[in-house]
Amino acid sequence: MNIVEERAALIQAAEIGLEEAKKQGASSAEAGASHSTGLSVTVRQGEVETLEYNNDTSLGLTVYFGQSKASASTSDLSLQAIRDAVTAACGIAKHTQADEAAGLADKALMAREFPDLSTYHPWQIDAESAIEIATECEQAGFDLDKRISNSEGASISSHEGDRIYANSHGFLGQSRSTRHSLSCTLISNDAKGMQRDYWYDVARDARDLASAEIIGQRAAENTLGRLNGRRVKTGSYPVIFAADIAPSLFGQLISAIRGGALYRESSFLVDHLGKKIFPDFMHIHEQPMLLKGLGSAAFDSEGVATQTRDIVGEGVLQGYVLDSYSARRLKMTTTGNAGGVHNLTVEHNNVEFSELLKQMGSGILVTEIMGMGINTVTGDYSQGAAGFWVENGEILYAVDEFTIASNLRDMFLGIQAIANNVETRGNIRTGAVWIDNMMVAG
Repeated sequence: MNIVEERAALIQAAEIGLEEAKKQGASSAEAGASHSTGLSVTVRQGEVETLEYNNDTSLGLTVYFGQSKASASTSDLSLQAIRDAVTAACGIAKHTQADEAAGLADKALMAREFPDLSTYHPWQIDAESAIEIATECEQAGFDLDKRISNSEGASISSHEGDRIYANSHGFLGQSRSTRHSLSCTLISNDAKGMQRDYWYDVARDARDLASAEIIGQRAAENTLGRLNGRRVKTGSYPVIFAADIAPSLFGQLISAIRGGALYRESSFLVDHLGKKIFPDFMHIHEQPMLLKGLGSAAFDSEGVATQTRDIVGEGVLQGYVLDSYSARRLKMTTTGNAGGVHNLTVEHNNVEFSELLKQMGSGILVTEIMGMGINTVTGDYSQGAAGFWVENGEILYAVDEFTIASNLRDMFLGIQAIANNVETRGNIRTGAVWIDNMMVAG
């Protein structure tokens, strides 16, 4: 079955599901049909460790009887299987308690324009070629320095997917995307034991990936940089979150302003709309229409049109992150974020990373965080970390086995600058973040 036929089959399955739901008495319904294929290879010490193919098809259906709802799914798109799934969902919905916030997103909010966001770039790569690239990546790391003594492997993956979303408003949206990645994790040893680090790249278009040699060498450089680590003296220090881990900081912001946390009153940012939570220079916004963006989409998982919008402007919280259900619970309107944010972008201060280090002077550069010590209800933040000691703007030596702690309120307000080395390998795009003060426990 070719791509055109596959998409036609998905559309047909979604339409059959909606039609059958109507026949069985549902007042409204929605259907999501998808097909994905992929190849993943991991090579370790020159030998193939894993080789995986995937070819998955699914149909998810949600039916509503008034404001009672239920869902069912099937991987079989035959007519009878779809009917059986709808029957199962309808049977459950008839015994489900009504929820006044349940229902499809408002019809007026459905997307009407579907621009090509350049999210689909298939890579015609076979297993042999993938193995060759992964092997080259790992070997580039070994060749950089004899102190690289072992490897956790180099991995390459290529996946593509086609998704249809339809509902009884008459909406039918189609999206097709690809995601390709290459990574390498290497090991070295010093008097204190084993040290490991990694590097990777991910892109919609394989032609945008860094070369195997560059990724392998960067993984080796990062690993070697961890050698001869020292302990840091417990105290309060300025901290810089490296660009590749800084997105986690703003991921906590999104968790705190997500509708579910707000209507349950389980967030430290409840009732903070219109209030200052960052310094004046901070601007955080969504850019769902970026070409090749990993978070680009014309509509969310409810069919609602996405939009470019400010979440934080001049340090003030301008908007929450809502789907239709949480919006109704809060007596607000969905922000088109069913399924998450779309290319959340943190504007930088147009300062080079090296200059950011100089401006900080002395403190900690955090390059890795570990653990689950974050309480979104209170904002308390405590994470295991690894990184480097910075003195007079220069990275002096690795530091490991330490903890960084603060409260997210203070961390957000304590941001001094954002570097221009923007991380684009994910859905949150930011440069390195300098925070004025955190407790560091060695």
